[in-house]
This record gives sequence, structure tokens and C-alpha cells, in this order.
Amino acid sequence: MSGNEKTLNIAGIAVHVTRKPIKNMYLRIKPPEGRVEVSAPMRMTDRRIAEFVAARREWVEDQRRRVIQARERTLGMGGWGGAGGAGGAGEGDAGEGDAGIAGPTGTGDGPLWPDERKQQAADSINAQLPALLAHWGPIVGRTPTHVTLRLMSSRWGSCTPGTGRIRLNLQLGLMEPRFLEYVLVHEMTHLWASGHGAEFQRRMTSYLPDWRAIRRDLNRRVVV
Repeated sequence: MSGNEKTLNIAGIAVHVTRKPIKNMYLRIKPPEGRVEVSAPMRMTDRRIAEFVAARREWVEDQRRRVIQARERTLGMGGWGGAGGAGGAGEGDAGEGDAGIAGPTGTGDGPLWPDERKQQAADSINAQLPALLAHWGPIVGRTPTHVTLRLMSSRWGSCTPGTGRIRLNLQLGLMEPRFLEYVLVHEMTHLWASGHGAEFQRRMTSYLPDWRAIRRDLNRRVVV
């Protein structure tokens, strides 16, 4: 275990903590054993991490039960395997050269969603996308070449400016419409500015003056 990794006992739960050069804290339940993992900023204190996890203890325990039950069911069928996202089979995680928006501080791993739930979320997003793209395309001045929907555990969305491809987290389909709109506009803005610097912020403010407040509200949400 490296110097940036440690295990904390929080409210009777073994939590594997990894400190990284990031701004937000992320809580995940990893299959197949239901290990509890936290990615935290380098200077985040153990006390703050413990408070963060303890406040979500009920959710953590529920998710661990789901992971373990899913593992037991799958082992009974002869092996462990996760389902892919809807509408984008074969799409990999956003890699080098991609721009993305930090995701939920407490979502479970996407493969645990049943197919019915994925379809419900995909149907919701697909019903909203045409009107959103028709509205925001002329305002932003660029539109994506392709939009993929998939479950993501650490991002609400991502964009590859070089290809014009945008990926949206399926969880947005089960949330308030303003969050889908914000993430879509955020990723469309990356078609002009790949980073989150001055140009990106200037454009976002001109498109959605309250985008920072929406982002703050979004990153407080947990969808399971």
C-alpha cells in the first residue's frame, strides 16, 4: 500500500482511502466483494473523510448488500460479469484528451442497475435530447457528432473535442431535467474549450448564468 493509501475503520466499516490530486471526494462500493473505497483530495483530513462516510452509512450498507447479493447470484450462474451501459455498448471510459465533469460523491457502480432501470433512464434522456440539442445548438454554436448514454461511477459526463463525441451518465435520466440540461451544455462547451479555464467559464456563464449553483446541487445528489 503506497503512502497515499490507507484503510480507516469508520463506524465499523473498513474503508480503503486513496488520496489523489483531485478537488472532490468520491465514495464507491466496488464489486465483487463490496469493498468501500474513497478517493479524496491530498490534504483532506481523516476526520473529514470519516464524517463523509459516516453520514452515508445507511447507503453504504445497502449498496454493499446489493453487491454481495449480485455476486452470489452471478457465482451461481458460473462467474462474475458486469452489464454494459445502455445505448453505447463498446464505448470505453473517457481517456486522455477527454474533458469531463466530476461525478457523484456516492454513486454505486453502474453495472448493478437492472436492465429495466437502465432502459427507464435512457428513455427519459432520449425523450429530452432532441429539444435540448435544438435549443442549445444555435446558442453554443457547436453540436456533438454523437451522444452516448452509459452508467459512470465518477463522472456526470465527458466529451472528446477532437471527435465531437459526448457521453452522458444514465443516472441523469432519473434526476431533475435541469441537471441533464446543465451537463449537456457543459459538455457542448468543451467542443470550444477542452479545459475548465477562463474561456470555458466565460462561455458557461453566458449560456447558464447560474451554472455553478446547478453544479453544486448536482454533486450533492446520490442516485442508486
